[in-house]
Amino acid sequence: MAIGNLASEVVSVDGSEESMNALRWVLNNLRLRPDGELVVLHVQPPPNIAAGLNPAPIPFGGPSGVEVPAFTQAIEAHQRRITQAILEHALKICSEKNVEVKTEVVVGDPKEKICEVTANRNADLLVMGCRAIGQLKR
Repeated sequence: MAIGNLASEVVSVDGSEESMNALRWVLNNLRLRPDGELVVLHVQPPPNIAAGLNPAPIPFGGPSGVEVPAFTQAIEAHQRRITQAILEHALKICSEKNVEVKTEVVVGDPKEKICEVTANRNADLLVMGCRAIGQLKR
């Protein structure tokens, strides 16, 4: 049963099975206008938040707040590989339904970036998976 006559839909995926189920739900239940677009969005956390492992200051008076470029580059490369795998999985799901989608990757705080991208695209609908953690933990 297809419902809706939407111009723009954003589906946020994070690699979880819940987010991929949300994508499947959209593909099975919603239809876009002929000129509409379906966007699969993935938000990467910033490297400093994702890592949370910046080296500690050098003891005995060494400089503090020193970033190790190789460490940051390794984290960024790892995040790109994870993002690529997530998007490949999402695109495979879409290709099984013969649906063309656009992908978008942004870096930042997911709760802020998802809302920002949805607003900037003037999306009619935002769909995300749910882990059923309850209202108190949300």
